[in-house]
Amino acid sequence: MSGSPPETAVPDGPTPGDRAPQGARAAREPGARPTTALWVSALALPPIALLAAASWFGRWVRPGADDWCFLPAVRDTGVTGLVGKFYFDDNGRVANALLVGAYAKFQVAGHQWFPLVSGVLVLVVLWAVTVLALRRGGITVPRGLPVLVAAMTTALFLFVTPNTYKTFYWPAASVSHTLPPVLACAALVPLLLARTRRGRGAALATALLAGAFLATLSEETAIVVVLVLSATLLLGGRVVAAPARGFVRLWCAAGIAGTVAGGLVLITSPGSLHRRERFGAQTTSLLAPDSLAASLRGFAEITVTVVTTWQYVGAVAVGVLLGLLCGRRDGRTPRPPAHWPLLAWTALLTLLVSGYLCTVIAYPVFRDRVSDPSAARLWNDYLLLYVVLLVAAGALLGLAARQHVRRTAPVKAVCAALCVLVCFGPAVSLLDLDGTMRARAEKWDAQDRRLRQGAADGERVMPYERLVISGMLEPFSRGGARYWPGGCVADLYRLERVTDGARRP
Repeated sequence: MSGSPPETAVPDGPTPGDRAPQGARAAREPGARPTTALWVSALALPPIALLAAASWFGRWVRPGADDWCFLPAVRDTGVTGLVGKFYFDDNGRVANALLVGAYAKFQVAGHQWFPLVSGVLVLVVLWAVTVLALRRGGITVPRGLPVLVAAMTTALFLFVTPNTYKTFYWPAASVSHTLPPVLACAALVPLLLARTRRGRGAALATALLAGAFLATLSEETAIVVVLVLSATLLLGGRVVAAPARGFVRLWCAAGIAGTVAGGLVLITSPGSLHRRERFGAQTTSLLAPDSLAASLRGFAEITVTVVTTWQYVGAVAVGVLLGLLCGRRDGRTPRPPAHWPLLAWTALLTLLVSGYLCTVIAYPVFRDRVSDPSAARLWNDYLLLYVVLLVAAGALLGLAARQHVRRTAPVKAVCAALCVLVCFGPAVSLLDLDGTMRARAEKWDAQDRRLRQGAADGERVMPYERLVISGMLEPFSRGGARYWPGGCVADLYRLERVTDGARRP
């Protein structure tokens, strides 16, 4: 806002006697110049433009794969009917059913609006967590830097992926793998805001309920949450200041308890039992040596793909800018944490173990395809953690550079250039995807009118033309041998069945 101060200030800083004079502090802090806020804010424009364009392209999204089945189910039985179907028949993910029902209730329009709503949600959550974490840590930064950090993290998480369509545009995949880690971040907001006993109680309740919700939304994200909270619980004495240490540990314990409780609801549900039987994913199968070894190979391939995706250097660059431009309210120069090597190794170990366990869970269903680009949506449950850790690593590098580099202007220039450069690749990919989605949408709409008109005229069996995009499943795949989700398409249009339109009589 125009009336905001040029820095993100901390509401409860040190006592007045501990503060440096205002003039000396302004001279010392590298982000105190008004021009800094201008160029930092300008750097946030490319990733925000990416998100805006991608959201606008969402008008071409049309249903496919699982959504063919969700649409008639919600139309005929409502959201509660879908929740019951998930719990008793499909997979036990009742929270997942709630979110799926929320967009499927609006049929095709829900698919078109989903990218905009989810994209804004990701950006707002990451911005709020960034601002509150900096304030809670007593850190000041130039205006616009929290937006830059959040926007760059959002762009890298959503668009630097082998399959942007399934990550961002396919609502069912986004609900299961893209949004869950973001919602986990949102649970941090009450914790960072907690100042009073009532606030701390609300934070504990949020952690408990959020854990249960996430466990019935995405098993993979639940694993990541438990491991991150466990690591924080173990290292709380090294990370958290003494006054808040006990409460933070209690908050972590509440989050773990909620996640475990939700996990028990999930794994004991009839739907989860049916799913495990259908895919041979019982506990003995998951822990079989062959499955564990194959999962390790798959995760190694995923790791190579992610680590060699150079655009993620943008997360490091924005982190370096954060480290170079941040200051403290008391005027002291920020320094890396005393135990930063321990924190870094713990974070890396948590990321690797999380990713491997997520791969172990997904392997029985996807087998060797678990590391294919077509299944890249499965990586999102721990990919956000990867991007956040890259930002943190960059911040440590920025703090170290302030101690050992006399002139940091060249470093800032390089980082600023990288923040812009990494947006070009996703921009080109999005433009190509826009053309593909538009062509599919035009064919989809024409076929939709034809099928609805045929059903209105009394037709019971009609031909269906496969409209594949980004590896999405359509009826008559595998050369026409696989009918699914043809039955769901027939249900949506109130037909008895559809036939393969590619096989003319």
